[in-house]
Amino acid sequence: MQQVLKISRKIDYALRAAIHLAGLPEGELVSHKDLAERLTMPADFTAKIMKTLAERGIVQAVRGAHGGFRLARAASDISMLDVIEAVEGPVVLNVCLGSKGDCAVSDGCGMYDVWRLAQARMVDVYRAATLATLARTDKPMSLVELSVPHG
Repeated sequence: MQQVLKISRKIDYALRAAIHLAGLPEGELVSHKDLAERLTMPADFTAKIMKTLAERGIVQAVRGAHGGFRLARAASDISMLDVIEAVEGPVVLNVCLGSKGDCAVSDGCGMYDVWRLAQARMVDVYRAATLATLARTDKPMSLVELSVPHG
């Protein structure tokens, strides 16, 4: 069986919820229960994710009988990277790219530069993909839109 690099369920749900909100008319509110139902996600987990996104400034939580969630700023100003980092923290592809000292062999390791480049490119792609672009239903996002210059 082939092993794959996996995105956590938390990231998947957070992105799906944020993209859904981006596709709604400006200012429309959606409860966590409606989000969970529409996107087939567990309601309790959705509530926790939405609370985290609100605490990190990605969504705005409005209390009350007709309350719910909406994006805290324009969908074009929120990237996939913003959502990912809001729920999981900084993107780190390999332990050697984290805090100094997390990897005992990183100083002499030939893979370090490859991991670092791969992480930089991945982060650039996530940063280029805005919720506004991802929520478009008229035209799927192309690879050209996600291309970033190789520095």
